[in-house]
Amino acid sequence: MTAITSITSIVTASFLGSFVEIVEAFTIILAVGVTQSWRAAFTGIAAALVFLAVLVMLLGPLLYLIPLELMQFVIGTLLLLFGLRWLRKAILRASGIIPLRDEEKAYAAETEMLLRRAADRRADFLAEVAAFKAVLLEGVEVVFIVVAAGAGQGMIGYASIGALAACLLVLAIGITVHKPLARIPENGLKFAVGLLLASFGIFWVGEGLGANWPGGDLSLLPILAIFTIVSLIAVRSLQSNFQAGTEKDFR
Repeated sequence: MTAITSITSIVTASFLGSFVEIVEAFTIILAVGVTQSWRAAFTGIAAALVFLAVLVMLLGPLLYLIPLELMQFVIGTLLLLFGLRWLRKAILRASGIIPLRDEEKAYAAETEMLLRRAADRRADFLAEVAAFKAVLLEGVEVVFIVVAAGAGQGMIGYASIGALAACLLVLAIGITVHKPLARIPENGLKFAVGLLLASFGIFWVGEGLGANWPGGDLSLLPILAIFTIVSLIAVRSLQSNFQAGTEKDFR
């Protein structure tokens, strides 16, 4: 795999993973801005971004103190676990066992909660906290995705470009439509991101253990293919079992 292909795969994984997280944060921010005030929303966003910036500045330099092989093994393990968590949830949603996330429903629930608090004298503060928590929680996951996707091959800069592009795209769409981004196929994105992150995880764990992958970075392709095939088989199997169980319940 060429350097260009490696960069493309890292930027893609970072972009898709960050896009999903930013969409979820945007839903809450929109609810805060519409029901309470945009000042409260932007105050919460600013506070969370400052906190994340400090976190990155404190932890970022530590990465360069860790031996490359150890960093690849640790990040690869975390990336594999993180990717499998996303993949598991995406498989369960695709098979119908758990419901798909509905951004409009999440927006309505958040709006209802904020409206109930509107009479509280602390309403602005509570709205700021809601925006802060949304950006902070999703932002921490974005930071992890960027570090995990880029650190293994020293391409954090490229991974950051993917995350920044996702942020700008969500903001552009959100400003244009002024409503929750419910039509985005979030589960499909999570499925793809889970496959990519898990594949990177396996690859970098092997790198950290000193494995000599045949074809170098090209080994990512068969790893990704295996994860994809097994995941699709799991979806079909779970769908069949779930439908059979449902039909049995109605008899």
